[in-house]
Amino acid sequence: YPLLSWEEFTLMPINILGSVFVFVFAILLSKVLQRTLTNVLSKRSKISPDRIFTFNRIIHYIIVFIGFIFALSLLGVSFNRMALIFGALGVGIGFGLQNIVNNFFSGVIVLFERSLKVGDFVELESGVFGEVKDIKIRSTLVRTTDNIDIIVPNSEFISGRVTNWTLAERFRRFRIPFSVAYGSDKNLVRKAVIEEAMTVRHTMKISGFEPQVWMTGFGDSALNFTLGVWVEAESVRRPAPMTSDYLWAIDDALRKYNIEIPFPQRDLHLRSISASAQAELKLKPEALNPE
Repeated sequence: YPLLSWEEFTLMPINILGSVFVFVFAILLSKVLQRTLTNVLSKRSKISPDRIFTFNRIIHYIIVFIGFIFALSLLGVSFNRMALIFGALGVGIGFGLQNIVNNFFSGVIVLFERSLKVGDFVELESGVFGEVKDIKIRSTLVRTTDNIDIIVPNSEFISGRVTNWTLAERFRRFRIPFSVAYGSDKNLVRKAVIEEAMTVRHTMKISGFEPQVWMTGFGDSALNFTLGVWVEAESVRRPAPMTSDYLWAIDDALRKYNIEIPFPQRDLHLRSISASAQAELKLKPEALNPE
């Protein structure tokens, strides 16, 4: 029994069942091929996991698109009508689906350009900071260090500035600022901090990547320094605990060598004073100058 008849077009229940079957089969076929491709390519050490992920995504898009076309053809939609449908979709895209299409093509660019991969640790211009867990058609899933999942539109990775902490090189240098009191021995400060930084588990023990201490300026009540340390890319994924470890080590080093940690200093100017206080100061003039 026909469900719908219009001019030369007739929609039968068998057509609907066939189109649904073809589309579901295309999705299942895509998953099977992705799993097979992953198992085969993962055995080859020369192929990185991010390339396997890219191949899987491309295969998925192609198979689902072909399945969608065959599903429409089983419904009785001819190629001429498909052209009309895609033309109508083009008009709809022009009016209301611009963001969706923009995010889709941005995701395709990201996959082919390989500037962003699953497992990378990124920092976005919007303030999002975390690890890339999945790159989908419309959006990318970023998981922060607090285990919070943030869904970021793909267009943000194309139009905005993205800092990828783990794109290519294995090593990263972190800068930890600290301060000591005026009058401290600068050479002793360098020796103490570097000595303690070498005991931190994140610090690389490779020649040419030793920790360094730089003097960065004169503060209001302190000499300002920065500790520069080279760490593995894996340590970058937990920046807060890593920074805490180095600050802890710097404090231990300064205490070990009795180097004074500065505190804000304030000068007090007295414009008026009571008669009783004046009399007390005459009896105890050292109260004005405890030293």
